[in-house]
Parts: sequence; C-alpha cells; structure tokens
Amino acid sequence: MSDASPLRERVAALPWTRIAAALDSDGVTTAPGLLSPDECASLVRLYDDAERFRSTVVMGRHGYGSGEYRYFGYPLPPLVAMLREVVYPQLVPLANHWHEALGTGTRFPDEHAAFVERCHAAGQLRPTPLLLRYQAGDYNRLHQDLYGEHVFPLQLAILLSEPGRDFAGGELVLTEHRARLQSRALVLTPEQGDAVLFAVRDRPVPSKRGYARAQMRHGVSTIQRGHRHTLGIIFHDGT
Repeated sequence: MSDASPLRERVAALPWTRIAAALDSDGVTTAPGLLSPDECASLVRLYDDAERFRSTVVMGRHGYGSGEYRYFGYPLPPLVAMLREVVYPQLVPLANHWHEALGTGTRFPDEHAAFVERCHAAGQLRPTPLLLRYQAGDYNRLHQDLYGEHVFPLQLAILLSEPGRDFAGGELVLTEHRARLQSRALVLTPEQGDAVLFAVRDRPVPSKRGYARAQMRHGVSTIQRGHRHTLGIIFHDGT
C-alpha cells in the first residue's frame, strides 16, 4: 500500500465549500480523481487477502442483490484509515447543520477518533469500511448503511475499476423520497478514482415550516460485463 501522506494533501485541497453546498442541495456530489490508478489497483488487490477482512457477505444469501463484499478488520489499511481520518472533519459542520435542521439532539465531535470512541462506548465495535466486488449480472438493491444507534449522516464510495475497460453497466443509483411526493432517482457514472459523497439516510430540505425530511437510499445497477470494485467509507462503526 502506498504512503497515505499525499492523500491527506489531496483531501485538504478539495473545494469543500462547493462540496458542502452540493450535498446540502442534492444529497450527493462527486470529488473527481481522489485516488490515483495505482492506489485503486492496490486496494483491488487486497480483496483476495482474507486476513485483511473481518467478514464476507454474499449478497444473494440475504436478499441484498447479487455480488459480494468484505468488511475490513482493524487495523485498517493506511489509505482507508486516512480517508476516514481526514474526510470526516470536513463533513462535520454539514452533519451538525443537518441534525440541527432536523431537530436531532446529537452533535458530532470535530475528530473522527472521538466519534469512533462514542460508537465503541455504545457497543458499535466493528469497522464498517468495505470493498465490494461485482461481476456480470450482479447488482446492489437500494439500501442504507446504518449499523447501529450512532450514524454519521454522510459517507463516500470510491470507484476502483475503470469503466469501459474493466466493466460496463454498474451505475451508482440514488433515490430521494419526500413526503407526499414521488421518489426522485439520481444516476451517477463516476470514473476510476472518483469519490461520490452522499447522504446515508435522511437530509433536511426546505419546506414551508422550516425543514422537512428527505430519505435517501443508494444501490448499483446491473453489471453488463467485466468486474467492478468499489471502496465504501462509512464513518460510524457497527454492532
């Protein structure tokens, strides 16, 4: 695994004001080229190293869709740990704004380590970053990554494979549901190394009475050919 220091600099250089505005407006946005092709390839290679992971989920056995994913165990690979550490503080102001707007009492600490301590004190001890692997015919049903009482309201997914070369199909699909309205679908086609940031569950949307609650779900459309690998970064640990 490559040195994680350049990643810290890359994350710091992202236009976080624009990213936060896009997330607040739409519940999803993209940070292009967050990981290099070599970093993507190094993470893909980890998938076959079973000792890196705490569990493997075969999606078809649970009705989640078709495909497979693996949750990393502690200690996390350096790049994965660094992503959690340096992206989280950039998202905390928006996360706290969302909770305030929705009337939720919980506020998030400035540093990720303090939030992990909160999760662990509540019995959420298992790391949640994961690698997902799909092949032709696989897909991921719409879902939310919750894992326990303490939920950070934003997460990111990084596409590790190159569209067109490694796979076809497999678009990232998000839906937004608001009360008394039909659901809205958003379809994204990130490039290799792009990070997609999005709401985990609920986000506030302006209403006549202040804010209403919009519920988000995400999934992956059917892979037409090849193999698609994704890194998922969830900031709360799970039970």
